[in-house]
Amino acid sequence: MSHPRELWVQPLTASAFAPFGQVIEEDAARAFPINQGRTERFHALAQVEALGEGAQGILSIFRGQPLNPLVITMMERHPQGSQAFVPLRGQPFLAVVAPPGDLDESRVKAFLVQGHQGVNYLAGTWHAPLLPLQPDSEYLVVDRQGPGNNCDEHVLSQPIVPVLPDGA
Repeated sequence: MSHPRELWVQPLTASAFAPFGQVIEEDAARAFPINQGRTERFHALAQVEALGEGAQGILSIFRGQPLNPLVITMMERHPQGSQAFVPLRGQPFLAVVAPPGDLDESRVKAFLVQGHQGVNYLAGTWHAPLLPLQPDSEYLVVDRQGPGNNCDEHVLSQPIVPVLPDGA
């Protein structure tokens, strides 16, 4: 195995993450009152993709543990559907991603997802498996179930070590 390369983790913003999917967080531009004005609805923050005959969107809860040491050796993608992760306990996590298509390891990016944010990976977007930063982190996961292969894995030629910003 080759020496790992460092990958600087950047803040998660909608524009920086757009090639890989959507950021799920409150957006005043998508808000309107419902329930006789007692509830503010932040509408359509991400689009669920469930491709192929017999596919459906499902909701699950994942409980994850930090990777120790924080060295990424594999990426995966879901070619037939999007996959969203929304923290349930306000715990931050990392989103390490690369564009859809053949995996180009030089195009991998790392984002720090704050506890009030979530991400929705577009169908085919390469991403590292779940990377919580705290023990017993829980996530609401929206993804696809149905016939066909919906998970491709790729072992990296050079492991990646995310470098967190100071204070993260």
